[in-house]
This record gives sequence, C-alpha cells and structure tokens, in this order.
Amino acid sequence: MSDLDKKIFAEDKASYVPVFQRYKVVLDHGKGAKVWDVDGKEYLDFLGGIAVNVLGHDDPRLVDAITKQAHKMLHCSNLYYTQPQADAAEKLVKLSGLGKTFFGNSGAEANEGAIKIARKWATAQDPEKVQILTAWMSFHGRTYATLTATGQPHYQEGLGPVPGGFDYVHYNDLDELEQKMSEKTCAVMLETIQGEGGVFTPAPGYLEGVRKLCDKYHALLILDEIQAGIGRSGKFFAYQKYGVKPDIVTLAKGLAGGVPIGAFVVTDEVARAFAPGDHGTTFGGNPLACAAANVILDTVPQPKFLQHVEETGAYFKAGLNRLAEKYPALVKEVRGTGLILGMELTIPGNAIVNKALQKGFILNCTVGKVLRFIPPLIVTNDQVDAVLGVLDELLAEASEHPEK
Repeated sequence: MSDLDKKIFAEDKASYVPVFQRYKVVLDHGKGAKVWDVDGKEYLDFLGGIAVNVLGHDDPRLVDAITKQAHKMLHCSNLYYTQPQADAAEKLVKLSGLGKTFFGNSGAEANEGAIKIARKWATAQDPEKVQILTAWMSFHGRTYATLTATGQPHYQEGLGPVPGGFDYVHYNDLDELEQKMSEKTCAVMLETIQGEGGVFTPAPGYLEGVRKLCDKYHALLILDEIQAGIGRSGKFFAYQKYGVKPDIVTLAKGLAGGVPIGAFVVTDEVARAFAPGDHGTTFGGNPLACAAANVILDTVPQPKFLQHVEETGAYFKAGLNRLAEKYPALVKEVRGTGLILGMELTIPGNAIVNKALQKGFILNCTVGKVLRFIPPLIVTNDQVDAVLGVLDELLAEASEHPEK
C-alpha cells in the first residue's frame, strides 16, 4: 500500500459517509476493459461501473462528444429546448416503439418517475387503483418509493414508515401474480432480468403471461431495464428478447456510458397523464448528459455491436458452464444471457472476488453467493478467457482448501 493510497483512505474515512464497503484500491484511469490504480497496477474490469461503462473506458467517440458539448454548454434549464435532448428522446422513442421520453439523473429517479406517472394514469380512472406489484429479490433503487418497490426487506429496515400501495410476488410465478391482481392494480413493475437479486431471467412464457394479466386488469406493465437494457442482453431492450412490449420502460446505468442520466419511456396514452408541473428535474437530460447518451444510442443498437454482445456472452456462458461441470460441489448454477451473467456458488463469493482483485481482476458478488458479470460490452473472447482462467484457479484452490 503506497503513501498515496493511505492518504486517500484517510481522507475518505474522515470526510465521506460510510455507506460503501469499498475495496482497498484507488482507481485512477482506464482504457477499454482495463483500469489502473494510482500505483500503476492493471486490472481487467468485469464490473464496468456496475453495468455502466458499456463502451469501456476512454472511448474516443464518447470523450469527443463530451468535450465538444462541454465547450458549447454544460447545462441548460428544462424551461428551454436543446438539440442533444431532443435527439436522445427521439432515438429512445424509435428504439422502444413507445411514445414519449423523460430524462432524469439516475435509475432510482427513472423508476420514481415511472411510479408517479403510473399512479397518475390509474387514479384518473379510479382513485383506489393504486396497487403496484413488484417481485421478491428485485432491486429498483434507494429513494423511498423505489426502495419500497424493491422486494428485499433488508433495504427498508430502520427507514419506516415506507410508502403504501406495494405488494410482492415471486418472480416467474404467474399463478401467484394473478391471485394478487385485481381491478385496483395500477401496475406490475418487474426487472426484465433480475440483476442485483442474483441474475434471474424470465421463464419461457412468463413475461407474455404478465402482459396478458396487465391487459386483463387494465394495469400497466413497467419493465425496469436499468441494468439489463442498453444492449446488455444482446438486444437493445431486453424485453425485445422475450416478445413483449411494456407500457413503461426505465433506463439508466449504461445510457450515457458513465455520465449520470436516467430515463423512462412511456406510451402516448400514459404520457397524457402528466401535465406541466406534474414532474420535473433541474439537471436531468442536460446537454452534456444527452450528448453522451447520443453516442451510446448511435452505437449500441447497431446490429454488429449487438451481435458481438450475443456471441461474446454465449462464449462466456459456455465457459462458466464448463467450470460448473468441473466444480459441481462449488457451483450451483450459471444463469443469464448476453453480458449479464451470474454464477451461483455454494460458498461465499466475496472470498473469490477479493482474491481475484489481488490478481488484477475486478469481479462482483451479489446476494452473498452469486458472482455477477456485467463487463463493458466491448470485451473480447481473450479477456473472457483470462477471467475464466482466474476463476478456474480460484475454484480449484477453494476445492482443495474449503476452510479458506
């Protein structure tokens, strides 16, 4: 540990609210799917800022667009029009097949806005049509409404009272969902692919069944694609992989490649529920963020780019499955699609993550035992092989020395 590391650790401890369990690494810069710390050590980044750096680090197109826009205008009140915002909104509408876009600053804001407009739409028909159903093990954000929508009670502990009107069902269970729904159901809100909860994909026919139930009870289908969207599944929107169309889709993370932004996209019918003054933001959709988003929206939807995600993801998943076969006592299951993949272990995953970090690999563990892989979408098969190699090494070590 260098003197610079120690200095930064001390400053953080003295001045920053301790809500993150940080690793003892101070990152300094990156290029492609690699990053370097302040001491010059190189790491292969298979976390990608938690599914944010979709074009990797220091992408020249993204850097150039941000630089040019910074010279022109960083921020403009939403009381005025800007070309970057108009362009980004139009692109999202065309890509989604929906009607209108709203930009915020984060995934939580995107989901908060989706909840607000859904309730406004529903209560205009019936003041008691307020129930929103979400899934156990979901994650939708950390604002009060979104942490209540999140089906993991530990996120809500000590923060009550939380907003009412939310009920929970098990993901992939259509029978339970139908039992909970009624004419008072405002919306069903689901992650198309559950990310933070352990990388769970929808069972065949599940999302189609959810869509039919929403239509039956005149409720909205909200799909949270904050983690699974922006090409990560191999389609620009993950719902396109499963043959459904939501009434509202939410996005953030990779939407501007690392610049803070969030968005919800809605049908024209739902958009009419909001009038001027019903919602707003100071920073959301500012020219800088939208200039960055336009690069992503021009790049990721390209067929060759999405084909790369599909093929690299399939190659990676096949490699993870080989490891599962090799270490059946340590690997319970491999899940996911494209470049949102999970390997559920029978042992705590943080030990693997920590040892990988020491060897120069940035990995991630969620819900205790699931290694979650959400790297930049530009990763190569050679880089996948490197990660598979270190996983093989660490699983072999864990198999030989289970007490460690």
